[in-house]
Amino acid sequence: MNSVVRHLTHAAPAAVLLLAVTACSSNAQDDTPTGASFASSPSVPTGQQTSSTPHAPSEKSTAMDIRVTLDGRPVDASLNDSPATRDLAALLPLTLDLADFHDTERVADLPRKLNTDGTPEPVAAKAGDIAYYAPWGNLALFYQDGPAPSPDLLVLGHLDVSADQLGQATRITIEAAS
Repeated sequence: MNSVVRHLTHAAPAAVLLLAVTACSSNAQDDTPTGASFASSPSVPTGQQTSSTPHAPSEKSTAMDIRVTLDGRPVDASLNDSPATRDLAALLPLTLDLADFHDTERVADLPRKLNTDGTPEPVAAKAGDIAYYAPWGNLALFYQDGPAPSPDLLVLGHLDVSADQLGQATRITIEAAS
């Protein structure tokens, strides 16, 4: 009898937590804008993700078409639809010199800090991600998976390029395609 009471005592808080999470999630609204789709490269049909691990809000595509070159070589790129990304678009065209940071990312200073109001929930950067580090106001191109999610690091999009090429890049040019 004591073991049954002990098991019920441990199971009750878990059941209450499960009910609370279920109740909260059933009232949550999807903040995906109408018509938004997942980012894709030209070789992947629209609506399919290019990564095996989705980045949730960071993978929404934006209507803006961009051209990206690394060291003069074009690479496929996609940007999400966030306030920081739209603010980055206002700075285009950009050519930035890249430097290594912690054997994980290539970084470059932007001409000014980006608007970070209303940014999506933070996600951990993955290899190939373009991100913005708000405290320093710089652009980061991850060639290794980044740290745990942080509200200071905003994933802006993704580059479809090998980690080796990205890790050795010294210059990035980002332009509006149209």
